[in-house]
Amino acid sequence: MTPYTPPHKPLTRLADVKAKHKGEAEWSEWVVKDETLWSQYIQSAPGSKVSPRFHPDTREWWVILEGEIRFDIEGQEPFVARRRSMVQVPPQTVYSMQTVGTQPAIRFETNIPNATTMYSERPSLQAPGIEFLPVRLGRRPFPYGHNNKPHINLDDLAAADPNYSGSRFIHDDRAVSNIIYGYGSKLPPVNDADRGHYHPESSEFWVILLGTIRYLIEGQGVILANEGDVVYAPRFTFHNPRWWGEGPSCRLAMNGYPDIAHLRYAPH
Repeated sequence: MTPYTPPHKPLTRLADVKAKHKGEAEWSEWVVKDETLWSQYIQSAPGSKVSPRFHPDTREWWVILEGEIRFDIEGQEPFVARRRSMVQVPPQTVYSMQTVGTQPAIRFETNIPNATTMYSERPSLQAPGIEFLPVRLGRRPFPYGHNNKPHINLDDLAAADPNYSGSRFIHDDRAVSNIIYGYGSKLPPVNDADRGHYHPESSEFWVILLGTIRYLIEGQGVILANEGDVVYAPRFTFHNPRWWGEGPSCRLAMNGYPDIAHLRYAPH
């Protein structure tokens, strides 16, 4: 079992983060910042824009938790992402976004640690120790690859297939994200003697997209997480998640390896 270090918590409730920033039109809050992935909640006000930019060597992705955001991604028709939408941009692909509608939008943004951002035009940002230089790059937008798609929405996926049980959202050399969808009512009875599994090379965390997910996490006991919440398990920490409740529930898992090893307790 690995100890938790800030900003990481076993459970980060979106409602608590919103309460912390009450009265602020725009805010951000780090939730994951380890050696594998960096993720944060970001609230943007209606009309707020993210200027054209790209990452030279890494993929970036978002989950829309509230509101609507219009994305303009190089090579794609513009689209509006809504609640339960998942959006991604591969390396060297220019994108911009704007919060639309009358309500703020909250997105959960994930990057590879220390990802570099390059801008189409010199940004107005002023920060100590940062100098922006004009550069030339033989840029080539990377293909999405591995059946990755610019935009998917959980509601659309579930409506299109009555037997939908999940699918891969992100498949990248340095990260993976899986949609895990189902019904707690269809699972066997809870067995808390089953510790689940752990990962030796990467943390794992989950954004709850729908309903409630029950977790048994080593050293933390039972956790119930709801839509918009984030649950985090460090490396070497046993965890056993399951769908919970009568209706459908869904978690979006993220970790650092496309075929991550699952180690289970095996007493002799």
